Amino acid sequence: MHGFFVCALEIKTVLARCFCIRVSLLSDQTYVERIALGIEYFGHGFKGWQRQPSAKPSIQEELEKALSKIANSPIEIVCAGRTDAGVHATHQVVHFDSPVERNDNSWTRGVNSQLPDQIGVRWIRRVNSEFHARFSATARRYRYVIDNSPVMPVIYRNGVTWHHPPLNEKLMEQAGQALIGEHDFTSFRAKECQSHTPMRNIHHLMVRRIGSLVVIDVKANAFLHHMIRNIAGVLCEVGDGRKSVDWVAQVLELKDRSKASVTAPPHGLYFVDVDYPEQFSIPSGEEQLGPLIVSPANHLFL
Repeated sequence: MHGFFVCALEIKTVLARCFCIRVSLLSDQTYVERIALGIEYFGHGFKGWQRQPSAKPSIQEELEKALSKIANSPIEIVCAGRTDAGVHATHQVVHFDSPVERNDNSWTRGVNSQLPDQIGVRWIRRVNSEFHARFSATARRYRYVIDNSPVMPVIYRNGVTWHHPPLNEKLMEQAGQALIGEHDFTSFRAKECQSHTPMRNIHHLMVRRIGSLVVIDVKANAFLHHMIRNIAGVLCEVGDGRKSVDWVAQVLELKDRSKASVTAPPHGLYFVDVDYPEQFSIPSGEEQLGPLIVSPANHLFL
């Protein structure tokens, strides 16, 4: 009888190792490990990042569903920055606490096998409990991509914003410099924005032309709801000559959303990078800033 129990225990241990589950014979403590993942997604067809009641799926829902299958346990994730419906990401960062042990391949290729084609895990890092995808972040970076050609694009229709009047990217960048630094961005926040303060600090704002594409590249400590899309709408009015370069500074000073331009469409917007303190060893999106249609010209943004 003693031999039977020893054999059963050995079989249990072997099976657990096959499924990458940590079994502790010496302790009843629950296994918990904090995992950080790099995520990319094409936002068209999704209701945005956040899980919410709707007929359309969200990025968060799909990712949590896939992670839960691999973990064989419910998983909830936290992201560096929530994105709206139709917005994309090439370097979103999330974290979650796993109650089981899995190898790196399980958290990348295994999760990807459970995700729709528009969402993918790019990398994994095992981090300590002090890391928080949102609150540990020190800066976020977005790119807004505009196709400035006479005819609407077909292949990238849901990955760029089409604006056919000719744009002067140099005037757009010149006007955008009024937004650099810490300001009250009330004129650039959505009415439904839930932030307790309109104060944000923009680190850089660059505008570059790559063939027919005009790319607005903005980095800040954080962003308000619709802030980048509202900035893009204002800069386009300067770029096509409807407004003067000085108008952007005037809009900022007025602190009145109704005085600014319309909100630019979501499908030209990409979350491309997020900064963290070096102690967490989180990969930087700067190694290959997206999106892919822009990355070959990344040297223009140095």
